[in-house]
Amino acid sequence: MDFLLWITVGFIVIGFVVLVFMKKSMERKLSLIIENEESLESEQTSTKPIVWWIWGAVLWGIVSIFLTVWSFSVYT
Repeated sequence: MDFLLWITVGFIVIGFVVLVFMKKSMERKLSLIIENEESLESEQTSTKPIVWWIWGAVLWGIVSIFLTVWSFSVYT
């Protein structure tokens, strides 16, 4: 197998595993934020990690799609 295929499969699998393991933590943070919605002004719970996790998931998806399409164009 070629190096591009190893990079594509590795990136997709490792990224998916990281997203799945971080999902539970983000769900707990979100429920804590929803629970303490009225005291959000005190900045006790920040929404920045959740926003960064969403952006990371979107970026991972875009790069995965790009690598998959690139792999298909190279191997066909």
